[in-house]
Amino acid sequence: MTTNNETTNEEVNNKEAAMSEEKWAELIKAVHHNGLAALKMHFNEVEAQVSNFVDYGPVFVFNVKDESGSVYSCGFFLRELIARFQSDNDPAVWLASFFVDLMETEGGKPLPKPATNEDEAKEVIDKVLVPQCIKAVTEEFAPEQVHAGLAWKEDHGPIFEVGFPAIIDGNNVCAVSLHLLLTHLQLNRDPGELLIQGLYDIRNEHGLE
Repeated sequence: MTTNNETTNEEVNNKEAAMSEEKWAELIKAVHHNGLAALKMHFNEVEAQVSNFVDYGPVFVFNVKDESGSVYSCGFFLRELIARFQSDNDPAVWLASFFVDLMETEGGKPLPKPATNEDEAKEVIDKVLVPQCIKAVTEEFAPEQVHAGLAWKEDHGPIFEVGFPAIIDGNNVCAVSLHLLLTHLQLNRDPGELLIQGLYDIRNEHGLE
């Protein structure tokens, strides 16, 4: 079984320890600037805030206004932005694509309000997160049968597990932390994308792509 976890708090802290406060501040400022500059190639009105998530480190939330003044918000992890800006893939097109998708919802799409208690969180998991993730993976790989559902792992706590029952030899399951999927949902990101990528990785391992 493979687990798919983003940068952990420990990794972020280790990076901070290895960099001076000044260098760390410069890095945050540079990523903030690059994100704004990339989105301004596609949209006229763009703003950004940086928040610190306990488990994932700095998170950049960009707010884009469309021509009617409606606001669309989407968040990104520091690690993924650095990787994208350092790659040869066009970061401006990649960033803009999230907002193009969000703008299919007329009237704006702010970040969802985070759950304030356990009951609210459970309702979001049961009524939004789980159905959305199951739909994403079953549609992506139809008509192939895909296993998808909640599970518990001693070392990771609650996880969402997906896999291919038809693959018998070797690894056929990918697990993603439920907390990470919820965080993606909170940032207006599609949590199903993490699971779909994990399933494609499994198919590649078995030479099925």
